Order: sequence, then C-alpha cells, then structure tokens
Amino acid sequence: MFKKLKKIFYLYILHKKYYRTGSCNACGRCCQKIYVKHKNVIQTEEEFKKLQLLHPFYTYLKIIDKDETGLVFECSKLDKSTNKCTIHKSRPGICRRYPQEELFKMGGTLAEHCGYRLEPIESFDEVFEKVSRKFK
Repeated sequence: MFKKLKKIFYLYILHKKYYRTGSCNACGRCCQKIYVKHKNVIQTEEEFKKLQLLHPFYTYLKIIDKDETGLVFECSKLDKSTNKCTIHKSRPGICRRYPQEELFKMGGTLAEHCGYRLEPIESFDEVFEKVSRKFK
C-alpha cells in the first residue's frame, strides 16, 4: 500500500518520472564539466555574469571550456585532491538535490561510476499498457 501511495505522490503531485536511489560515492564528477541552463544553455561570459547576479550559487562556478553546446563550468568548491566539497555542510540546494530528473530532460547523464541512479517510477510495461488503452 505504501509503495502505491508513494508512486501516486511522485507521479501526480510532484509530477516526477524517476525515483532517485543510491548515494554519493564522492567521485567529484558532478562538480566538473557542468553546463548551465537558464532558459537555454549559457553561451557567453556576458550571459553568465548576468546569471551570477541573479543566483549566488553561480558565483562558485568557473568557466573551464566552451564547446558546441555552450560554456563548460567547474565548481571552485571542489577539492581536487580529495574529490570532496569544501563547503559540504553549507552547500547550495542545487547540490543537495543532485541528481534531479531535469538532468535527463536536458539530455544529460550521470557520471559512469556515480553512486546515484534515477529509476523510472512506472515500468515500460505500465506506460505501454496506459498508451494501449487510449487507442482501444
């Protein structure tokens, strides 16, 4: 019964498609090679500077590259020798909620050895059954 209520809560109240499972294994990959999307993926330093004024979290990021997708960032609060966050206890909400399913909606993926997984709330068979009923 609890599983069914949880599923209903996630699907219809939170409007989520995935459960986040697992835990952080402190690999630090989520703090590197980051794209920032604010309406669109940030393309220029000028856009980024405006965004930093609006959201304090972005002051932690530094530009490390630019590719066909946009600017590529890295968090300045990552200690590269330990792969640990230097402000872990006071880290921003966006870091506390990582990973979110919006990552997939933007075409992103989890790092290869990330301890987290995003598991579908509804199985393929459940979704297929719903769609099939609509066409009967």
